[in-house]
Amino acid sequence: MLDYTHNGWLVAASLAVALMAGFTGLSLTHGASRLDRPRRKIIVALAAVVLGGGIWSMHFVAMLGLQLPILFYYDALITLASALIAILMVGLALLLLHFRARSLPVIVGAGTIVGLGIVVMHYVGMAGMQLCRPVYTALDVAIATVASVVLSVLAIWVAYDSRTHRNILLGTACFGLAVFTMHFVATGLTGFTAADAGGGAGPLLSNQVLAMGVTVSAFLICGAFLLTGITFIEPAPVAMMPAPSAPSPSPAPRATASATAGVPYERDGKTVFATPSRIAAIRAEGHYTVLYVDAEKLFCPWTISEAEERLESAGFLRVHRSYLVNPSHVSSFERHKDNGTCYFEGVASLPKVPVSRSRLSDIRDALGL
Repeated sequence: MLDYTHNGWLVAASLAVALMAGFTGLSLTHGASRLDRPRRKIIVALAAVVLGGGIWSMHFVAMLGLQLPILFYYDALITLASALIAILMVGLALLLLHFRARSLPVIVGAGTIVGLGIVVMHYVGMAGMQLCRPVYTALDVAIATVASVVLSVLAIWVAYDSRTHRNILLGTACFGLAVFTMHFVATGLTGFTAADAGGGAGPLLSNQVLAMGVTVSAFLICGAFLLTGITFIEPAPVAMMPAPSAPSPSPAPRATASATAGVPYERDGKTVFATPSRIAAIRAEGHYTVLYVDAEKLFCPWTISEAEERLESAGFLRVHRSYLVNPSHVSSFERHKDNGTCYFEGVASLPKVPVSRSRLSDIRDALGL
């Protein structure tokens, strides 16, 4: 076996690339589920290229830092195939997340696909090495796979459990660590031996040529990271209302009009109105809200505070800082030590809603407990 070391600067750079790619991809998909299907497909495709390309770029930035006592090359066709594998598998995971109801099995399945994509990309990329052969066992692959899948499921669960800025940042950290940890766990369990020149499937890439390709890829990821970062930290626009020249009307007529028209939500570029009685719960999503109606999650332009004010007469209750519930849809209630949980057996899009301690008495009264 050959002795090898790593260049510390390139190790740090590989982690930075993974984090930037994770942030960019997860930020791009923020709010994608509220878009119409054609635009959602475009966003998912772009995010798949960024996340999959980030996995590939991280791997080869780290491989450029691998210092062996012999000269080695990469097979160009196998190297390209490894990038496409990462992009396609991440794309499959994103399709599940943005075109299926986002349940726990879907989140775990998507995270598992991402984790397996990282593993397959890594070992296919290593198979492209020429004049040097990586040596590992099935147990080594299993250990690296478990590390990758567990961290990837954690990343997807954190990022998609609640699509807030905080969750995106935490999901970014988990994604970057998943890619970084898997690579160096797998590399640490791999030995390298000198090999005769084999017949590669494509032309050979030297480290210098590969470095130029990886640099271009990392540059594009950095550019996309800066663009999404500016959007991420940009404050939400505040609508400036002119000072009224006459006393404003009482809010009661407005609430009555809203109840008559229904609760607005966006679908295929149109504003549609939902009957309040069909809505099981409403969840805050930044400056907007999500309506849970049967198996659907619908984007509503109201804030959670506005929804609470307008739907008070319809019986909706604020049970958590992020949730309003319609007690008529609650199938069961569970009291915990300091809080509670409302369950919705007939609502496929929302199995349960947390109840904060300060709201326990309100929901219990509404449920007749």
